[in-house]
Amino acid sequence: MSPKPNALSWLWLSAAVIVLDQLSKWWALATLQPAGISHPVIPGFLNWTLIYNPGAAFSFLTNATGWQRWFFVLLAVVISAVLVGWLRRTPRRDWRTALPLALIVGGAIGNLIDRLHAAQVTDFIHVYFRQWNYPVFNIADCGITVGAVMLIVFGLFTGKPGDGVR
Repeated sequence: MSPKPNALSWLWLSAAVIVLDQLSKWWALATLQPAGISHPVIPGFLNWTLIYNPGAAFSFLTNATGWQRWFFVLLAVVISAVLVGWLRRTPRRDWRTALPLALIVGGAIGNLIDRLHAAQVTDFIHVYFRQWNYPVFNIADCGITVGAVMLIVFGLFTGKPGDGVR
């Protein structure tokens, strides 16, 4: 009996996220200099604003003394390895699990590349409305966030196979 195909083939999506993330960061670095200057895309809603983040989401640990780089490198490697293992145990047809896991892996590795290369993550997408500002982010962050939300939503609203909920 041959083994059932697993969801590792979904890693093509991780690779696509990594490529889009790195190409967009290359564009931002080449186009949006100097850092910190906002370039309106949709006035009142979206700017391109190049910033460098040595911390994590919402600039968590930005002002730490440098140890955070290796902490976040290790965290990205461990999380990616765990999620790839999860993909290995997931049936290929289970897209509700495979899709979000692949997005998260791609995002984690996209930001990992930045940390290894430059000791900081390049962010450039700035969404805001009037006085409200969302922290500047990048394509890798989108993959992580969308993947995590999908995992939660699918986990909450999709039953296990065979329980009658679809």
